[in-house]
Amino acid sequence: MVDWGVYLVTQASLSAGRTTTAIVEEAIAGGVGVVQLREKDRSARERYELGRRLRTLTREAGVTFVVNDRVDIAQAVDADGVHLGDSDLPVPVARGLLGEDAVVGRSVSFVEDAREAERAGADYLGVGAVYATGSKDDIEDDEYAIGTDRLAEIATAVDIPVVGIGGITADNAADVAAAGADGVAVITAITGAEDPQTATRELGAAVERGHERR
Repeated sequence: MVDWGVYLVTQASLSAGRTTTAIVEEAIAGGVGVVQLREKDRSARERYELGRRLRTLTREAGVTFVVNDRVDIAQAVDADGVHLGDSDLPVPVARGLLGEDAVVGRSVSFVEDAREAERAGADYLGVGAVYATGSKDDIEDDEYAIGTDRLAEIATAVDIPVVGIGGITADNAADVAAAGADGVAVITAITGAEDPQTATRELGAAVERGHERR
């Protein structure tokens, strides 16, 4: 059973000089439910080596571990699954390569795309960017933010878990959860925090408050 509450997306370049391994260790101590290996600026070999270390940490802690985009790396490190975007392999292809038990996620921003991903067999959706964020090259301005209203529409339209992503902090995570998200995915809210363990715990508490408001 996956705990979607707090979902960490790793990125060493946004970790205030700390290693991704150190950040993940702190996040696990703070109660993170899912860790996604992202590290877009690293080579496949570097992501593979890092993925092996994170797989060990997450397995020992009972935390779900997925790889962003790269089905081959997910296979190589025995990850629990993969998270796919528009330019990645189709969901059914990833499922065929990773197996029926794999966790396969899909990024969406629109209701019809969410329904299509569910029909294709996605296990969960990463929905956003909910708020404006500078952590992705293609999402920097408010015009790209979908807001909590569309997030709510997407959550209502599908029967699989929905994780909000994009510009989420402990201050707004409750609103995202109240709008229908099962959890929140973050990068800098944890990686850039002075105390990643406490930041993870505060995000989890905010998500719980949001669920209570539904």
